[in-house]
Amino acid sequence: MDRNRKWVPGFGPALLILLSHMTSALEVPLDPKVLEGLPQPPTITQQSPKDYIFDPRENIVIHCEAKGKPHPSFSWTRNGTHFDVEKDSKVLMKPGSGTLVIDISGEKAEAYEGTYQCTAHNEHGTAVSNRIVIRQSRSPLWSKERNEAIVVQMGVSLVLQCRPPAGLPPPVIFWMDNNFQKLPLDQRVSQALNGDLYFSNVLPEDSRQDYICYARFPHTQTIQQKQPISVTVLDNSPEGEHRPRFMMPLGASSTKMVLRGETLELECIAAGLPTPDISWQKDGGELPSGRTTFQHFQKTLKISDVNEDDAGNYRCTATNKLGTAEHIIKVNVKAAPFWVSAPRNLILAPNETGSLTCRVSGEPKPKITWFVNGVLIENAPEDRARKVDDDTVILSNVQSGSSAVYQCNASNEFGYLMANAFVNVLAEAPRVLTPPNRVYQVIANNPALLHCASFGSPIPTITWFKDSQTSIKDGDPYVIHVNGTLEIHVAQPLNSGKYTCIATNNLGIKENHVFLEVKEPTRILKQPEYRVVQRGMSAAFECKVKHDPSLIPTMTWLKDNGELPDDERFLVDTDSLTIKDVTDRDEGTYTCVMNTTLDQDSASAMLTVVEKPDPPTDLELTDQTERSVRLTWIPGDEHNSPTQQFLIQYEDLLHEPGVWINLTEVAGTSTTAQLNLSPYVYYSFRVMALNSVGLSEPSQSSSQYRTNPAAPDDNPTDVRGEGTEPGNLVISWTPLTGFQSNGPGLEYKVQWRQKDVDEDWSSKTVANASRFVVSGTPTYVLYEIKVQALNDYGNGPDAEVVTGYSGEDLPLSAPDSVQIMVHNSTLAEVHWEPVSLPSVRGKLQGYKVYYRREHGLHETAGGAEQQEHVLTFSGNRSEGRLPGLEPYSIYNVSIRVLNNKGEGPPSPSKRFDTPEGVPGPPSFLKVVKPGLDSLTLEWGPPMKNNGRLAGYILKYQPVNKTNELGPVKVMTLPANETTFTLDSLNSSMLYKFYLSAKTIKGPGPTITGEAFTVMDTTVPSRQVDIATQGWFIGLMCAIALLILVLLIVCFIKRNKGGKYPVKEKEDAHQDPEIQPMKEDDGTFGEYSDTEDHKPLKGSRTPSNGTVRRDESDDSLVDYGEGGDGQFNEDGSFIGQYSGKKEKDTHEGNESSEAPSPVNAMNSFV
Repeated sequence: MDRNRKWVPGFGPALLILLSHMTSALEVPLDPKVLEGLPQPPTITQQSPKDYIFDPRENIVIHCEAKGKPHPSFSWTRNGTHFDVEKDSKVLMKPGSGTLVIDISGEKAEAYEGTYQCTAHNEHGTAVSNRIVIRQSRSPLWSKERNEAIVVQMGVSLVLQCRPPAGLPPPVIFWMDNNFQKLPLDQRVSQALNGDLYFSNVLPEDSRQDYICYARFPHTQTIQQKQPISVTVLDNSPEGEHRPRFMMPLGASSTKMVLRGETLELECIAAGLPTPDISWQKDGGELPSGRTTFQHFQKTLKISDVNEDDAGNYRCTATNKLGTAEHIIKVNVKAAPFWVSAPRNLILAPNETGSLTCRVSGEPKPKITWFVNGVLIENAPEDRARKVDDDTVILSNVQSGSSAVYQCNASNEFGYLMANAFVNVLAEAPRVLTPPNRVYQVIANNPALLHCASFGSPIPTITWFKDSQTSIKDGDPYVIHVNGTLEIHVAQPLNSGKYTCIATNNLGIKENHVFLEVKEPTRILKQPEYRVVQRGMSAAFECKVKHDPSLIPTMTWLKDNGELPDDERFLVDTDSLTIKDVTDRDEGTYTCVMNTTLDQDSASAMLTVVEKPDPPTDLELTDQTERSVRLTWIPGDEHNSPTQQFLIQYEDLLHEPGVWINLTEVAGTSTTAQLNLSPYVYYSFRVMALNSVGLSEPSQSSSQYRTNPAAPDDNPTDVRGEGTEPGNLVISWTPLTGFQSNGPGLEYKVQWRQKDVDEDWSSKTVANASRFVVSGTPTYVLYEIKVQALNDYGNGPDAEVVTGYSGEDLPLSAPDSVQIMVHNSTLAEVHWEPVSLPSVRGKLQGYKVYYRREHGLHETAGGAEQQEHVLTFSGNRSEGRLPGLEPYSIYNVSIRVLNNKGEGPPSPSKRFDTPEGVPGPPSFLKVVKPGLDSLTLEWGPPMKNNGRLAGYILKYQPVNKTNELGPVKVMTLPANETTFTLDSLNSSMLYKFYLSAKTIKGPGPTITGEAFTVMDTTVPSRQVDIATQGWFIGLMCAIALLILVLLIVCFIKRNKGGKYPVKEKEDAHQDPEIQPMKEDDGTFGEYSDTEDHKPLKGSRTPSNGTVRRDESDDSLVDYGEGGDGQFNEDGSFIGQYSGKKEKDTHEGNESSEAPSPVNAMNSFV
């Protein structure tokens, strides 16, 4: 079949456009709907290979299948003559087919060997198959022969010949022994391509009696064996070493012919002692990469798929230490015929012109022979429309009925090629083979292919339209291919829509509609990221994707390009993968793949599983000395996290068994460490590895290493001398550990002497102690002290001298000359004469000042005892300040000196007075008698006068409804007054008060309060009840009388048919803003509910608990119809007809105002 045939995915056979220099041709499609009534010459679709070797145990099956319209009939030739199938009962031709099945059971298979050729014929032409050579496979027996025993001297070369019988196909050769074990092959012993066994030099171990060559015949699956060959190698006169020489091929050069496309096998086997090495090179060129392989220890060179460039000289070189040998193989490349361009079927319309071209190549150049309907073209009936020009047949102005099948045969000495190509003369109107209304979907920025597969003769012309209007021309961005396919190089959303293709020839026109939808590409917005996770933890990969909303996406996760393990630890979510309890097996590359029906996108990330290192192994101690040893080890598995360092620990089995102590650390790249050791220690070592995850488990302990005793290297540390009682000195130290002792018999030599006194050291040796007490020392004297370690092997180094004092005693003296300087009413400064240092009898810590308030200057002595205060002044001080004193008071002061042992005797008491200060705040402030225009205040004197009380300062100011403060008025009141009445105040007004006491030093802190001049005060029992006032009762009676008169007038007007005032009220009430009547001029003003009385921020709620009704409420009560009516004290009805209730107070800047009658009435609601 034509290798350039193009099939359109998704539908049946499609239009094939064939271009030549003269005309176009097409293959007739085999869609039954198209084929109905459409003629076609035969075409061979299946045939057996040219060389057919059959197994005589099975039937012979020679394939021959063909297509055509009408269906072709079949016939056969054998050895160039007609083969009558029907006359041979052993031969069966399959119905509707040309395939032969030959039953050779019970027959001589050789009778059916020969050259077969199949012919397929219908009324439009004849097609023929290749010539098929049928041969029987053969596995002949080995000819009987007697093999002489071979005796050779050691070191000589040897060839054991196989010479298998010629089989069909050739057998496969191998050498075995009597136990059917293959003989080992190596650089010295090798099997040649012809099956012979070559020894470059023999050794005594080559002696054996069972060298057997076996031949396996592939078709019959039988194995033949040669008689065993005996080889004896003697070593009584061995051959000496010698340079290489070639055993095969012989001579300095040879030739090799290979056919193009086959595999070239070149072989060089050399003798020599030592065994030579073989190398290959091509003179004037390189061995082809990718097609070259070496086998049999470089002795065989193979080049696959040989071409003309592989011809040339190939040089094989054998080399050992005594020299080299070379052999040149000249390779010639020949070629059986091969296609350059095979002839292709033609469909021509009447009066069209076409050509069949048969272009082949080969070496030597093939001969081309043309046949028509199986007959040599020179012997066929003459046709003036036909002209043969070497490899081309030209057909001019063909006519109906001139359809035929042409055969091209190209042959040379290495083989032949044959091809059938029909010429079918048809006249057919266009047909569009692409299904109608097909929808093509493509991703934006990708090519879009809209197919318009058509058939017709002459070949239809294809034109395209978009949205049934715009004609599409061949050019950017569109390409119209020769097969009618419309290609859009880079599809964009604007290219979506309806496309129409029209197929036209001189016999008709046909159109088809397809649709293009351009979709958004699928893109991974957030890719999974590289993860390093500790074993046993969880790993999570995110993969967020954007895709076209009309496409259904499918997210798939892969591990190392394969499926995820079937493990419940792997949790796949919409856009993530979580791996729980990670193990080492989970390491790898994870890929999220988002697939839609049109495209996909993927992204990958690696997972690395880390863990603590495995412990080191194989600890070994080397380079052992008295004070050092070298420790080596083998690191454990790092688990993907490099070792940062190794920690070396030791156990002292003598002094602290079971306790491991850090000794040193080394870099993670080290596997050895030089360890410094101490004497008299039974060492055992272990190593731990540290990486980014953590420390490994400890290694196994090393072998024990003991160091010899020695004198101590160190003395005790933290040596101190300190007296705890008068007359003693306690010397203490931190003792050496057993590890530091360096030997048995550890003791401490304690030495002491008084500093700056010419006397010898006193000493005492103690064991198992960390302190020593020296008795009978003077009080608080400086001593020099040193403590030295020693053991049975000597003394430690000289000890360092430290100093310390003997024990302290209580001070003997008290400070003198105590003086007091008073700075102000709360601060005084005390001075004294420090005591002498010897009288301190210890380390001076400072002075303690004791002071107590006796009583106030205005108080009598003998009251409750006051608390004593103590201040400590560190160091050798002579003064200090006493803060926080109370004014106008008498204080008593004494001073004591202080050391570590305690306090000395007190100094004589000293008294001093503090001057007057400002008083404290009044103890309370309250309003006791509020009135309409007056407030009576009552307060208590200060808890602390701090001097002689000179009087009180009272300030007060009004606060209006917007919390704005009015002018302040100030009054000075005598000290003996605790009540005062403020007159001429504004009624219904909040006032704020500020009261403070004063002495000659000035006023003290202020106490504040506030109160109303109306009922809205803090004490309900003192409010004025407006309903009990006479003027109010008279006003209410007048209003009730007026309302009664209005009611009578309304009833009269209603009885006369007049408009009822309540109706007017209802009509007027539809306006949400009812205009209440102002008291001043009787006109209507704007109503607003924002002027309600609001209490001052922080002020108290009126004590009577009155809550005013919301003035925005609108009900029948406002009209006197329904609701809760209200009556005056005389029982008269006081419901309103005048609209909304007026505000409680008038607008203005006045601080207070009298309540209006309406407000008074509202207070009853």
